[in-house]
Amino acid sequence: MQNIHSKTLQDLEFPTVLSQIASRCNTELGKEDALSIQPFRDKEELMDVLGQTSEYLASFSNYNRIPNHGFDHINNELGLLKIDNSTLEIAGFRKIGGICKTVAIHQKFFKKFKEYYPLLFNKVNALELHSEIPAAIDDVIDKFGEIKDSASDELRYIRSQINNVRSKINQSFSAALGRYQSSDFLDEIRESVMENRRVLAVKAMHRKKVKGTVMGTSKTGSIVYIVPEATLTYTRELNNLEFEEKEEIQRILNKLTDEIRPYIEVLQQYQKHLSDTDITAAKAKYANEMNGLLPEINEERELFLRDAFHPLLYLSNKRKNEKTWPQTIKLHKENRIIVISGPNAGGKSITLKTIGLLQVMLQSGMLIPVHERSSVCFFDKILTDIGDNQSIENHLSTYSYRLKNMNYFLRKCNDKTLFLIDEFGTGSDPELGGALAEAFLEVFYEREAYGVITTHYANLKALANELPHATNANMLFNSKTLEPTFQLVLGEAGSSFTFEVAQKNGIPYSLINKAKKKIERGKVRFDATIAKLQKERSKMVETGSKLKEEESKAREENERLEKLNSKIKSKLESYQEMYDHNQRMIQLGNKLNTAAEKYFIDKKKRPLISEMLRIVETENSKRKKTTAKKAKAKQQEKKQVAQELEQKIKKVRVEKKIKKKKAIQAEKNKPRPVFKIGDRVRLMDGKAVGTIDTLEKGKAVVNYGMFTTNVSVDQLDLVEAKK
Repeated sequence: MQNIHSKTLQDLEFPTVLSQIASRCNTELGKEDALSIQPFRDKEELMDVLGQTSEYLASFSNYNRIPNHGFDHINNELGLLKIDNSTLEIAGFRKIGGICKTVAIHQKFFKKFKEYYPLLFNKVNALELHSEIPAAIDDVIDKFGEIKDSASDELRYIRSQINNVRSKINQSFSAALGRYQSSDFLDEIRESVMENRRVLAVKAMHRKKVKGTVMGTSKTGSIVYIVPEATLTYTRELNNLEFEEKEEIQRILNKLTDEIRPYIEVLQQYQKHLSDTDITAAKAKYANEMNGLLPEINEERELFLRDAFHPLLYLSNKRKNEKTWPQTIKLHKENRIIVISGPNAGGKSITLKTIGLLQVMLQSGMLIPVHERSSVCFFDKILTDIGDNQSIENHLSTYSYRLKNMNYFLRKCNDKTLFLIDEFGTGSDPELGGALAEAFLEVFYEREAYGVITTHYANLKALANELPHATNANMLFNSKTLEPTFQLVLGEAGSSFTFEVAQKNGIPYSLINKAKKKIERGKVRFDATIAKLQKERSKMVETGSKLKEEESKAREENERLEKLNSKIKSKLESYQEMYDHNQRMIQLGNKLNTAAEKYFIDKKKRPLISEMLRIVETENSKRKKTTAKKAKAKQQEKKQVAQELEQKIKKVRVEKKIKKKKAIQAEKNKPRPVFKIGDRVRLMDGKAVGTIDTLEKGKAVVNYGMFTTNVSVDQLDLVEAKK
């Protein structure tokens, strides 16, 4: 695959798409890299990127959300590491540590969910993990960005000395404060802070009585701020120790920088990976907003875009709550070139841009807003001539520029090219320009290039009708209102509706009629025929849609009736079964009633019993006899069920015993309450509640109202203590 010219990308508004993707990136480096995205040259690399974006998009709709990939770029730090004897700052080390940890988290996550994200796993798994980098940084710098005391023995010793000296400073200052306060030399505020030092707030009249260094005075001059002499010695010592601490910290950072310097290439790879992940995530977010997906990629050189939306138009209309019309278009070996005609403002140019932009986006590793049944191929070159390209600087007219562009097309066009030309042949004399455009189109056709053009020229419409692998198409218009429907229809050319549109816009009919007489009668008839065909097609489409609606309604009604029929049928069957059963029971009841009446009359038991047995045997003969084998199997099944039930009962009993033992043990371990006269109690195994009347030597007399009983306190449970 070859790269696509920047002019094509500009014509298709690809930079606008890139700016929208950049705005969805989380990192500064990701935003920069997103703006420089170009179509891929290598097909394998492109398929990997498309697959990764598709996997990231899938993560939005499942529970395995991909961890955060945010990072602060380390370009400055990498530049410093390349310079010998340079030292990184603490902030730089923290950024490096953060990048290393983020990569490690991603590697761990994708290893766990590699079945869901195989391509993303392969990408991060290719990185060599160096846990010693963040470990070395964490040994020196804490989570607050401070150098740890444990970074070196020398630093620990210096800091302990600093703490001791600061303690002595505070002690000496407190002593001076107490002494001068008792002498009433200090102002009401007693002390203040100047230049990060505690100072005494001395009354101006007593300034010479307080030994120390003057640091300043108040605005009124009534207070003099003095550092007590006792603290000055310790302050100088503290300054020396703080200087030593800075030197030791610098030495530690130098050493840490040297430890990390060999990993420059690894850190570059980590940063590149996270930047790529940021762009992949942004592409996935962009696709999610416009219902983008990865269509089927075919090798048969077939471009089938079903229900395709122009991304920029779709998102713009989505913000305004307006409808966007999708387009369906198909290019293949038997239909390589489509010539779209019809009036202006019908959507021809937007259809052209939709095809081109979606193809460029796909070849740049982005998902596109099309139906999932769409199928696409890749092109080595995408050539475009869209819009007015008049150049004032180069003194080129529109037509001159277009001729230069056509010359470029002729040099580059081959069977792996997609060309998109808007208003093909315009800018010159209609007949001469149309003839030249026809010649260009024939060359593109002979080279087996794929393309879509828009035109008003009748000769190009006729040529598309004559060439076996080219097709006319038009954008449907409502013939009554002359409003566009934004639907592309393949198979026939479109009328420009020149005179109809003019009439709608208030141009007098006499003037329109005069114009009609000035042109060839054949041209008017040809345009009128096309317009008539379009009207007929519109009617057919309308009729077809109505028939489809009626068909779907009839299908729904048929399904409803079938369901109702099946319900009625099942009810009839159940009623029939109930009726048959009731009839049998009535007959059986009549027989028993007859036997009972006979016995009532003659009181003979033997005939009654024999009659009853005969009735029972007759009924049993009607029942299906089970075979011995089935009876045995049923008996075995019952036995198995009984065994399973017995096992379950045993298990429940064991569990109950264990629970009971645990309860008894808990009861034993439970501390016994101390009973008092008046407490409400009950026996451990009883339910009746009584009140303790007397307590003596571990025995209690419990009053139950109707009677009293003498029991050991060990057998009692406390229900409610006396308040």
